[in-house]
Amino acid sequence: MAECLTLKKSNCKNCYKCIRHCPVKSIRFSGNQAHIIPEECILCGHCFVVCPQNAKEIVDETEKAKVLINSGAPVYVSLAPSFIANYDAGIESMRAALKKLGFADAEETAIGATIVKREYDRMLKEDGRDIIITSCCHSVNLLIQKYFPKELMYLADVYSPMQAHCLDIKKRYPGAKTVFIGPCVAKKDEAQRYPGIVDAVLTFEELTRWLKESGIEIEKEKDDTEKSLARFFPTTGGILKTMVKESKDYSYLAIDGVENCISALRDIENGNIHKCFIEMSACSGSCIGGPVMEKYHPSPVREYMAVEKYAGKKDFDVNQPDFTELKKQFNILGTDAVIPTEEEILSTLRQMGKIKPSDELNCGSCGYNTCREKAIAICQGKAEISMCLPYLKERAESFSDSIVKNTPNGIIVVNENLEVQQINAAARKFMNIRSSSDIMGEPVVRIMDPNIFLEVLNSGRAVRNRRAYFAEYKKYAEQTVVYDSENHLIICIMADITEEEKEREKKENIGRQTIETADKVVDKQMRIVQEIASLLGETAAETKIALTKLKESITDE
Repeated sequence: MAECLTLKKSNCKNCYKCIRHCPVKSIRFSGNQAHIIPEECILCGHCFVVCPQNAKEIVDETEKAKVLINSGAPVYVSLAPSFIANYDAGIESMRAALKKLGFADAEETAIGATIVKREYDRMLKEDGRDIIITSCCHSVNLLIQKYFPKELMYLADVYSPMQAHCLDIKKRYPGAKTVFIGPCVAKKDEAQRYPGIVDAVLTFEELTRWLKESGIEIEKEKDDTEKSLARFFPTTGGILKTMVKESKDYSYLAIDGVENCISALRDIENGNIHKCFIEMSACSGSCIGGPVMEKYHPSPVREYMAVEKYAGKKDFDVNQPDFTELKKQFNILGTDAVIPTEEEILSTLRQMGKIKPSDELNCGSCGYNTCREKAIAICQGKAEISMCLPYLKERAESFSDSIVKNTPNGIIVVNENLEVQQINAAARKFMNIRSSSDIMGEPVVRIMDPNIFLEVLNSGRAVRNRRAYFAEYKKYAEQTVVYDSENHLIICIMADITEEEKEREKKENIGRQTIETADKVVDKQMRIVQEIASLLGETAAETKIALTKLKESITDE
């Protein structure tokens, strides 16, 4: 079967909202993307409605309908009775607009609903079945076929109103083609599974878009038809409201919403329900709460009142076919999901950090109701461990704490009031603080000069690698201070450079002493040189005098 509901991968944002709202968890998550599992999906459309990124997409059959019209065959519309709540217009106004699009005519699916409800009454009166579940909602049919195959025997083997009406049209107009228009995704799948009855299915959204593109407006006029009781069909309890219910041995009840339907089916499975006729609808409020009603969150009161005011008191005039012509075959579809062993589940839970039952928070942030359900989904390849937000948070905090605790640098975090919010072991050691509790929440001025924090807070600019001396601790530190405006925190990272400073001072002292010694040596050498020069000068003078006298003596002789 072709997929009726697909995913626009580029829009998926890891929110898990579709998984959270999927009643049968038929969504697989991998590679940061959600993927619908067709063989498990019941096409209730919940994921389409709740997706905040509009990542889910219903396959558009507008072109298919246009091809049918252009084929030359007369194309008739079967218009779901919820149209009154969606368009606030009567069938005559809808017929006029649809004819402008090229359709031969348009009729209400409620005509087919009349045929179906009469067959239900016949079954109650003649078949004597213990439990009968209505087969109008294709999502309910898929739910039973895939997840409750043992209860398939209770599903009324009757065509849906859409199918009954389209068969009736083709009987009255040989060679005609039929297009169903309604608020349901599942009807597209139903048309494909039973070929030859409904030739195309459009949603109200697709019709509205087509009308807008064609410049056609629907006149907001309502007609009044007394014979239109089956118009109640799209409301909760609407099927029961149209039936005769002659069989007094039966209990009659209406159930809407997939979760409620699942609960009822489990009760049937456990043998808790007997002699009961059950009207089941997957959507809350039935079809008027359908996923493709153009207001995604319709008002159940307003929509019901629109239907009630439009519905008549009597049945449509129909040619009731023999019950054999309305027989519908339901097959067990099943799913490929394999339930893992208890050992596999426990092993996966341990990988998720769920060692003991108290570790299972069952918060639902991953989309699954319990940690155990999530573990089963992981075993089935439908989920990933990384989808567990508490697990990721704990892992990130553990990683972050490990860095903060083990870094040799002191870290002090203060708020905008300069109150200490965090201090690590290295900073406590630097400042001789015994315990974090001694300073947490206290003004930072208690342990250090706050001026650098005020500078960064007021300017918004970080200070990097500024050296400072902490006289009270007799230590030096190189400080980097940054302002986290998003979290309104100021972070100070302190590298203890006391030993480095001491080594630098030691080298400076040695250098200074060396220079002083050199100066002394030079001075001494200069004195010695001067003394030698002085002695040499005296000796030279004496020699000169002696030689002069010797010269004079020789001359006299």
